[in-house]
Amino acid sequence: MSHPHLPPARLTELVDALVEQGWYLGEAFLPEALHAPLFAEVEAMAAREALEAAGVGRGSEHHLRRDIRGDAIRWLDRESLAQRRYLEAMGELQQALNQALFLGLFEYEAHFAQYPPGAFYKRHLDSFRGRANRVISTVGYLNPDWPADGEGEMVIFDEHDPARELTRVRPEAGTFVCFLSDRVPHEVLPTRYPRASIAGWFRRNASLGGLVDPSH
Repeated sequence: MSHPHLPPARLTELVDALVEQGWYLGEAFLPEALHAPLFAEVEAMAAREALEAAGVGRGSEHHLRRDIRGDAIRWLDRESLAQRRYLEAMGELQQALNQALFLGLFEYEAHFAQYPPGAFYKRHLDSFRGRANRVISTVGYLNPDWPADGEGEMVIFDEHDPARELTRVRPEAGTFVCFLSDRVPHEVLPTRYPRASIAGWFRRNASLGGLVDPSH
C-alpha cells in the first residue's frame, strides 16, 4: 500500500467543516511534493499551448463565453507521476468523505486551470440541486509565493444570501478548498498574474438519487 499523501487530521478537519458549513478552506493542505510538480507541469503545458479555452455548459449546451470565464484547461489523464499522485490523494479524500458522510461518491474528475492576467470566472454553482452529478467540488492551488498584489482570489458566498461574501481564498500553492457543488456560490476575481490550480469534482452514482445535505 502506498504512503498516504494527506494527513488524517486534515481530512477530519475538512469533513467537519463540510458538515458544519458546507465548505472548507485549508491552507498548506497539499504538501509541496504534490503541488510543486503539478505547477511545473501546467507551466510547461501553457508554454507549449497545450491548454484549451474553457467553456460553460455541458454537452450540446457547451460554448465559449469569455464574458463569464477566461481560464484555459486540460483534463488530468494520469499521464504523469504528479497527476497520479494527486489523484491518489483525492482517492484518500473520497474514502474519508464516504466513510464519514455516507455519500456514495464513486468517481472523480479534474482539470488543470490557468487564468491569464485579467481573466476571471463570474459567480456560479458547480451543479444544480436535485441532479446527482457533481456532488463535492475541490480546488487545489499551485502558484508558489503568490504576490500580495496578485488578486485572483476565489470568493465564496452565502448560499442563503448570495450577495454576502463568506471568505476570499488567496491562490497560494498548497491551499485547498472543498465545498458542496450544488449549494456554494463562488467566483474567481480578475487575476493580475498567471494563476494555476486544479479544479475537480466528485460524482455519485445517479441511481442513488437524493441530495447531499449533511449540514441540515
